[in-house]
Order: sequence, then C-alpha cells, then structure tokens
Amino acid sequence: MKDKMIIGSIESCDLPDLGIFDLQVRIDTGAKTSSLHVDNLSRYKKSGKPWIKFDIHPNIYKVEDIVECSAPLQDIRRVKSSNGTSEERYVIKTTVHLGNESWPIDITLTDRSDMSYLMLFGREGMGDKVLVDPSATYLLTNLE
Repeated sequence: MKDKMIIGSIESCDLPDLGIFDLQVRIDTGAKTSSLHVDNLSRYKKSGKPWIKFDIHPNIYKVEDIVECSAPLQDIRRVKSSNGTSEERYVIKTTVHLGNESWPIDITLTDRSDMSYLMLFGREGMGDKVLVDPSATYLLTNLE
C-alpha cells in the first residue's frame, strides 16, 4: 500500500495523447468506468480501422477553447449513468498523467454537460495505483 499515491476527490490530470492538460477531474470510486465530456462525436475509418473524432472544451470557464481529438475506437459499452439510465458509449484507450505517474486507461465518451466536471475518473482507471481521501482535493497539484 505504501507505493500507492493518495489522491483527493478532485484532482488535475493530463491526457497527453489527446493534447489535454490540467483537466479538472472528479474522482469517483462508485463509478466503474471513467468518462469524458465530448462534443461533435463522429466515427470514421482510418487504414480500415474504426476511429472516433470529437471536440473537448478543456476549460469550463472558456468554452470557446476547443481541442479537436481523434483516437482508435476500442469498444462500445453499455453504461448505466448515475441517474439510472443506460446508454451505449464509445470507448477509447488513452494515457492519463496524474501526479508523477502515467498509465493507459479506458475512457467512455459522453455528454457530461450537466455535470460540474468534464471528466469522471472511475475505479477501472485507478486500478491498483491510488488510494482516495474523499475529504481532500488537489493533493497532487504541488508535486510537479
């Protein structure tokens, strides 16, 4: 357990493969999968394989800032949201950088526009790498 980093209920992370940095994320041990708010989601083929294009507004205070992203489609999953509704979501695999560590995670792409944070970091993404202190926030901000 001493090798695990301790994170708070809200942290800042990078998704460098997508060109997203300093993204504020909600840590949720009750959620199985991680999810990311995206706009203009579309599927296409690249070299015969399925890919996804989407836009991210990484700064909720400056929605005019848009990062155009693309990634290989990993899967399509049925996910039950916190309000109990079930929907099919596209899944991508990307690198998350949290504190001084980086590792690949699966992220479902969805509309989180009614949520306070653009990304929800779930249990599968945390794996065996972190412990969560729900009473704290931004524990990793000053590490770098």
